[in-house]
Amino acid sequence: MIAAIAGCTVLPDHHDHVSWDQPAPSSNPPEPAPPPNVSAVPPPPISGGTLLVTADKAHAIAADPDRDRISIVDLVTFEVDAILPLEQHDEPGRVAEGAAGSVHVALRRGGAVVTIDLTTREMHRRPVCPAPRGLAYDASTDLLHVACAGGELVTLSSDVAAPPVRELRLDRDLRDVVVEGDSLLVSRFRSSELLVVAKDGTVAGRIRPLAYSPGELYDDESDARVFEPAVAWRTVPLPGGGVAMVHQRGLVSPIAPAGAGLYYSKDCRRSVNHTAVTIMRPLPSEADPSRPALSRHGVGGVGMGLLPVDIAVSPDGLSAAIVQAGSRDLVETPLAALERHDGLDTCELAPGQRSLYVGASGEPIAVGYDGARNLLVQVREPPSILRLAALSGEKLGTLDLPGESRLDDAHALFHGNGGGPLSVTCASCHPEGHEDGRVWNLQPLGPRRTQSVAGGVLATAPLHWDGDLGDFSAFMKEVLERRMGGSLPDHDHVDAFAAWLDAIKALPRSKPANEEAVARGEALFNDPTLACATCHSGEKLTNNQTVDVGTGKPFQVPSLRGLAARAPYMHDGCAATLHDRFGPCGGGDQHGVTSGLTPAQIDELVAYLETL
Repeated sequence: MIAAIAGCTVLPDHHDHVSWDQPAPSSNPPEPAPPPNVSAVPPPPISGGTLLVTADKAHAIAADPDRDRISIVDLVTFEVDAILPLEQHDEPGRVAEGAAGSVHVALRRGGAVVTIDLTTREMHRRPVCPAPRGLAYDASTDLLHVACAGGELVTLSSDVAAPPVRELRLDRDLRDVVVEGDSLLVSRFRSSELLVVAKDGTVAGRIRPLAYSPGELYDDESDARVFEPAVAWRTVPLPGGGVAMVHQRGLVSPIAPAGAGLYYSKDCRRSVNHTAVTIMRPLPSEADPSRPALSRHGVGGVGMGLLPVDIAVSPDGLSAAIVQAGSRDLVETPLAALERHDGLDTCELAPGQRSLYVGASGEPIAVGYDGARNLLVQVREPPSILRLAALSGEKLGTLDLPGESRLDDAHALFHGNGGGPLSVTCASCHPEGHEDGRVWNLQPLGPRRTQSVAGGVLATAPLHWDGDLGDFSAFMKEVLERRMGGSLPDHDHVDAFAAWLDAIKALPRSKPANEEAVARGEALFNDPTLACATCHSGEKLTNNQTVDVGTGKPFQVPSLRGLAARAPYMHDGCAATLHDRFGPCGGGDQHGVTSGLTPAQIDELVAYLETL
């Protein structure tokens, strides 16, 4: 697997600091591990990018998804100006500055955008879509654009009482949105694709970061590895046009069964996942700035660290800072270095780049620049803002933000707690507790598509596509201990990890476009002659059996909950869409007796499946 949790790792050396580390071998009997730290309220997986520095550099606005509140910080005095509480489970995310004196915050699970008047601290809440993600304000039109995980792209006016100006339905999994001339650039999270949305609402172009093939770059026939772009954590605008996208790159080449440590290597060049930044700038000759051109092939890799959840561009547009929550560090780099150097070539930083370990102060999740070009780092636990000097990186101060502790060992393990050279974390392949949309070529198993761990995955045991792990303890022993070469936590910590994992919620569902088609599709799904509900039954829509449905061998029946957000489909990702699942790679009538359905009926069945 990288299916269920594919990357949890606790390295048995001094780099790892989670509380349940196993001690080094000694002649003395090992002391029992302390009980796990468990937060009273399970903290959500890290999403990153929750900090805004206003254009006048007077304030920092920090969204706190762990505590459902917003902090306003006076950057002149470096003091907390206000704490604004939200509703429980709102999970505030991206923050965007609006018209003079206002900011907007996306409520990821609140299904709304809240607009804050920075003078009066008054908040106005507007429903927008079930899962809002990215925000961008267009000063030329006085419009706010909201990108949603369900595929909605909603445009709001400055009148907080007015209905939306426009709502488009684009591809699912939208992430960030950037205003570029008359167009919008909208990123997609797992695929790292950038959609160019024209003024009329049509998708005028699609851009994706380039694959990375070291052997092709350096004429090394012995190096046949290929990495593809994946998981675009954050996309931000560049001064003068274009964007910088921080994303992961995942290994396409086969992963050999090397025993313990299958997913892990201290050599960054042998890791299965790593950090990269793709710069997309308009060409000088282009009349239309909305069609940015990619950096050339073989540049942009950072070469160290993991889980790049946020990026910020300096006020002068010359540098960028990247927060890596997994390794708890910050990489600051000239943008020019990212456009001519790849850290995977040497596993070292390029000239002019620097790495700052900030994990000793807590768990970093977002970054920004103040007016003096000092770095501001938002820490989720304990809640605080760090200020680091522009030239030296020295800590200038720490501002504690009010809020209850959300210290949780399971949350820390999932995100790769520690500052050492970890090469993958659980969240690398299961970003935000879901999945990366990738197919990993695991030898000798073959291709295996990552599965989501959200929405109560433990109730779907046995685990793995092959159904070969009967319970969570067996899974931890196989993935954490054998594949990762890590130390198996004690029983209490395994139970705590399982409990936190089962608290991760599925994505909020978007409203279907056609309710009548959904109703007809539901009837088809439950028709005994089609036999869909024979295996996909019960609350989780799985009978937890391992069944041969004509796709090569018996595989575990997956839950259909949250299916719309999990493309591609099947154990090997052969179906790019749900419609494709009813094509040649779907197993035919061994996988539901659907060959007699008309195209219209398949449309209706898909419409229903997308609501689950």
